[in-house]
Amino acid sequence: MTTVGYAAMFEQFTPADLLRYCQQAEGAGFTTVMASDHFHPWTPEQGQSGFVWAWLGALGATTGLRFGTGVTPPGPRYHPAIIAQAAATLEQMFPGRFWLGLGAGEALNEHITGEYWPEAPVRLEKLAEGIEIINRLFSGKVTKYQGKHFRLESAKLYTRPEQPPPIYVATAGPIQSERTGRTCDGIITVGAADEKIKGLMARFEKGAREAGKDPARMPRLIQLHVSWAETMEEATENAVKEWPNGGMPFPKADIRNPEDFAAMALLVRPENYKNRVLISPDLDAHLAHLQHYADLGFDEIYVHNVGRNQEAFIRAYGERVIPALRQRTAAAV
Repeated sequence: MTTVGYAAMFEQFTPADLLRYCQQAEGAGFTTVMASDHFHPWTPEQGQSGFVWAWLGALGATTGLRFGTGVTPPGPRYHPAIIAQAAATLEQMFPGRFWLGLGAGEALNEHITGEYWPEAPVRLEKLAEGIEIINRLFSGKVTKYQGKHFRLESAKLYTRPEQPPPIYVATAGPIQSERTGRTCDGIITVGAADEKIKGLMARFEKGAREAGKDPARMPRLIQLHVSWAETMEEATENAVKEWPNGGMPFPKADIRNPEDFAAMALLVRPENYKNRVLISPDLDAHLAHLQHYADLGFDEIYVHNVGRNQEAFIRAYGERVIPALRQRTAAAV
C-alpha cells in the first residue's frame, strides 16, 4: 500500500519550524519524512539551510515517524565514514525507522570545501565508492579502503544497530538506476514523464535481478513538488516566489551560488512549472496526482508543498487527500 510522506525542506524553514510541521504531519496521517540536506538554499530569499543531521535525532525522539535524508552526498562535505557513523547511530537509537538517502550532490552545497567540482560521471564514481565504504562499515569489520576518490584507514563502527539502515539512492539516469538496483536497497526519484520513470524502474529492476534480489520487495520512493493554496492565484504566486528553481527546466547540479539562482529566477514564469510542479487549489487534482504515481508502483510518495502555508497544507492533505489515497490503494491490494 502506498504511503504519503512529508518533505521537510531545510532550504525554506527553520529546524524548529520543521520539527513542529513534522509533528503536525504525523497527526494528519503522514507516516514518514524525507529531510533535505543542504548547506545553502537555492535562492537567498528561501532563507534557511539548517544542519539536518543535528535535527534528525530530535525528529526521532519527538515523533514515531520513519525518516531519512533526501539526499546526502558522499564527499566532499561528508566523508562516507562519517555518513556511516551518523546513519548507524540514528538506526541504533530508532530501530527500523531510519533510512539513508544518498545522491551525487550539487555544486550549490559541495563547492564550499574548495575542492574541484567534477563532471557527472566522476560524481557517480564517487557515489559508488561512498556506498561501498558505508556498506563495509555497516558490517562491523575493521575497514581499509583505497579508491580512486576516497581513502579509509583502519576504521570500525563500534556503535551499530542490530540491522543496518537501508540505503536508498536518488537516481535520474538509466546507468545509475541499474547500479542502484544492484548495490542498494531501494530507489528515490522525482516526478517526471511516465516514459522516463518506467525506463528508470526497468533498469532498476534489471540491476536488482542481476544481484539476485527481488525488485518487487525493494522500496520505490518519489518526491513530488506541489503548490496548494486556497486559490489558484495564491498557489501560483507561492510557486513563483518561494520555489523558482522548480520552474527551471535545465540541469542545476553545476550552479554554485544562491545568487545565481536568484538571477535566473527573474526569468521564471508560471507556465515554466508545467509537468514539473502541480499548481492547484483543487485537492481532488492533488489526489489524482498522487494516485497516478501510486499506480506507477511507488511505495512512498513524499510531498513538498512549495509555499509557506505548511500548516494549512498539512491539514488539507490530512483531511482530504491522505485518507482517500489510503482507501484507494488498500482496495487495490
